[in-house]
Amino acid sequence: MLLLRMSQITKKYPGVTALDNVDFELERGEVHVLIGENGAGKSTLMKVLSGAEVKNSGKIFLEDKEVSISNPIDAQKLGIVMIYQELNLVPQLSVGENIFLGREPKKKNGLIDWNKLYDESIKYLSKLSSDINPKKKVETLSVAEQQIVEVAKALSYNAKIIIMDEPTAALTTKEVAELFKVIKWLKSQNIGIIYISHRMEEIYEVGDRITILRDGKFVHCCKLNEITREEIIHKMVGRELDKEFPKKFFQKGREILRVENLSRKGVIDNISFSLYQGELLGFSGLVGAGRTELARLIFGADKKSSGKIYLEGKEVEINSPADAIKNGIALLTEDRNKQGLILDMSIAQNVTLSNLAGIMKGLFIDKKKEKDVVTEYSNDLNIRTPSIYQITRNLSGGNRQKVVLARWLFTNSKVVIFDEPTRGIDVGAKYEIYNLINNLLEKGIAVIMISSELPELLGMCDKIAVMHQGKIKGFLDHKDATQEKIMILATGGTI
Repeated sequence: MLLLRMSQITKKYPGVTALDNVDFELERGEVHVLIGENGAGKSTLMKVLSGAEVKNSGKIFLEDKEVSISNPIDAQKLGIVMIYQELNLVPQLSVGENIFLGREPKKKNGLIDWNKLYDESIKYLSKLSSDINPKKKVETLSVAEQQIVEVAKALSYNAKIIIMDEPTAALTTKEVAELFKVIKWLKSQNIGIIYISHRMEEIYEVGDRITILRDGKFVHCCKLNEITREEIIHKMVGRELDKEFPKKFFQKGREILRVENLSRKGVIDNISFSLYQGELLGFSGLVGAGRTELARLIFGADKKSSGKIYLEGKEVEINSPADAIKNGIALLTEDRNKQGLILDMSIAQNVTLSNLAGIMKGLFIDKKKEKDVVTEYSNDLNIRTPSIYQITRNLSGGNRQKVVLARWLFTNSKVVIFDEPTRGIDVGAKYEIYNLINNLLEKGIAVIMISSELPELLGMCDKIAVMHQGKIKGFLDHKDATQEKIMILATGGTI
């Protein structure tokens, strides 16, 4: 039975049509996957439905009745709740306070009825088979537990429709399985779920139907068992991709980076490896294996307990990111928004931030040189923007990643470390990032790629180092590596 119908939805911003007469439907008890490249209009369509944006034209029908949604409160009253990728909880408050924030049950004297608040919280959490203590502060919970709290909060609004935006982006494999159990229960309650994800392997596992958007327009809708992965990609990007992973092999050059017995007490244990010119070395492992922590040690963001780092055969002392940058080591962090970019600065400012000396004339910035440098990188990396002076916050995830890469290229890096380079990026933008990595390798730059996506590591890396509990359990060459071998090593086994 049809629960939601969005008809001919149009949303325009100055100079941009974000949605152009888009149609979308959702049935009761259905998981409807919404997919498209960054900038395709997915988020805008869902913001219109959840009241965060107001449409210019079109109609929304809920259970065959036309409804007006002007703000999030309107949507919540209608039972439409959106769970954002950046979870919308107050960390310092308890679970129960977050579930009923602004709607706390009151006693006759007007004071909050804390017993009722916590009892009601337990009721909603238990529906999700969760035993989270409603008195615990949200900041003490894992990301997966915080998502459960968000779903419980949605249930407390008597949600008919729950929108999930990249819900598995920060979850482990086990936590993803738990989330899918929750989704299955929600379906059994006839709740409709709109599921936004870039992870192709999971949409077939959880989805019933799929709607594809491209450039703000509706492209295709069908049952997921009626369309192949390749067909989805083609309809998303509007062009043929030769293959999902455009791996190129380059001649192995001289040793660029060598790490010997690198340790940080309780985190990283006696790690050694070499990285060669033109080589892409992948790092795999389960959450908590120490991959990001190792990258931070090499980059000088954390202090090592012992060990040595060599660049082009010479030992270097790296005690800070400034030391790493000076020696030609770059780190593109997992959280590019908080740690990689200053979102309210322009593209030009972000690109030149780590090498201001390169655009100075005396005591002042040479504006012409800044423009020339940033324009060149913007063109080379195909950063999609009307201007290099555009505020970085306004860019899509893929274009933000390119801005970070442009900054490090401007510092003449010899080693580039990518930590989850394609997280939250659509398949078309991923393809561009992979080709940019190929270009770095072709120039003789050595690259490390940390990724939780095994197909990405298998498809792109020359060699994969697998970590477990702060140690490297083994190395796998491109021709020998399989998902099964990686998982055996990642769980502490041996091959």
